Amino acid sequence: MMTSADITMGASQESDSFTMGGVEQKWTVHIEVRMRPRAAARFETIRNLVHTYIHSFDRIGLPSTIDGWQDVPELASSVERIVASESACPSSTLPLEEIALQIHVYQPSDTDSFEEFSNSAGVRDEGDDTMAASVCELPNRSWEGLWDSLIYADDIKMKLLDYIHATLVFSDANVDFNLVSWNRVVLLHGPPGTGKTSLCRALAQKLSIRLSHRYTQARLLEINSHSLFSKWFSESGKLVQRLFTSITELVEEEDAFLVVLIDEVESLTAARAGAMAGTEPSDGLRVVNALLTQLDKLKHRKNVLIMSTSNLVKAIDSAFVDRADIVQYVDLPSREAIYEILRTCLCEIVGKGIVASFNVPTLRQAQIYEATTKSSIPPSATSITNDPHTKTKNVALRLFALATQCRAQRLSGRALRRLPVLALARYIGIGNVQPVRSSTPTNASGVTGTSNGGAVKRSSGGADVEVWLEGMEKVVREQAKELERLI
Repeated sequence: MMTSADITMGASQESDSFTMGGVEQKWTVHIEVRMRPRAAARFETIRNLVHTYIHSFDRIGLPSTIDGWQDVPELASSVERIVASESACPSSTLPLEEIALQIHVYQPSDTDSFEEFSNSAGVRDEGDDTMAASVCELPNRSWEGLWDSLIYADDIKMKLLDYIHATLVFSDANVDFNLVSWNRVVLLHGPPGTGKTSLCRALAQKLSIRLSHRYTQARLLEINSHSLFSKWFSESGKLVQRLFTSITELVEEEDAFLVVLIDEVESLTAARAGAMAGTEPSDGLRVVNALLTQLDKLKHRKNVLIMSTSNLVKAIDSAFVDRADIVQYVDLPSREAIYEILRTCLCEIVGKGIVASFNVPTLRQAQIYEATTKSSIPPSATSITNDPHTKTKNVALRLFALATQCRAQRLSGRALRRLPVLALARYIGIGNVQPVRSSTPTNASGVTGTSNGGAVKRSSGGADVEVWLEGMEKVVREQAKELERLI
């Protein structure tokens, strides 16, 4: 992630505009402005102020955290953060004259309250109080940063965003569904721990921000697939119909956007083949048929998106897979993606004072160090040095080597993000870290910044970054031995 330093005045670089059909096009850049919890300023006022401030620069970094707006009193009193999001543009910076700015002002909810739909209303299993679904108002503060934390080898996130905008273009043009059809259904499948469910939630959060100019409200409804199978014969199909009736009522609000998440969708759609073969109860057949019927009804609504996930895609009914506009495989992270995941973990604990202050090298820096290093053997823990350049290079090479080990063991993103916790618990020791609480924000490199124009001094009593690398290396080796015992 770039910082405000990547937004420079008077910079002169080669033009990154592009042409289509002989007409010069501008790159769309989304600026996301997060309001303070109790800020009362009008969104349109803030949007105009941010627009004016952005145009005081000649170039903008993509992505980047924008700074300096704290000097504008109206913004300082109402705004928490301003960021320029990632873009389809291959360049890391763009001049303002080649940018089509879209500024999104939003105020995330602080509450974790959920509206719940019971699966027992109106049926005989009153003792079963399992919730069939829960609804969360968006954007939600608890999911802030989730989108940026998800790192994939390919451009899955941008592909999903572009798909949503494409469906809106066709809907706004009133394209005849009999001639061009889409179902507003996305299926993410792949190994456990690759962030499929998190990606669905992050996408819902992102859409609630990006579409705020079209919809005044946004919600995420998560279906508990297992709760839709009733202990009473033949009731499950009715439960699916009842739930989707509630969903249809939510969609009736045309100024509200709804994302429906069906996690582990194979629980609902895997039963039809078995039912037809006589190996499963016919109630499973009714569930699948009811679900498919309801999806066909929802596809005509422009303010709804169906997201589904599965670890067992081969078990899903083919009719459901055929209805998905996008069937996306979410793989285990590549070596480069693992490096970025581990880097963000280190940056976070550097920023919190758990690791001694250090600028963790970016992926690009690490790739340069690797390409220019003659030895294929990464530096060991005994090669700790006080020379800043040498230390940065050593950390980059060791982190790359650790990423290679993690890739060989096929560790998921979920497993990677707990490595620092296990390293501290098993090898570093709680007594060797002294986290310091501070109100000073940090950027993606773990370097302290300023807030509201005033810096707060932060000391770091954490262990050296190379000690943490050694601890994580030991955890990975230990896990490899444990996995061998399971085979």
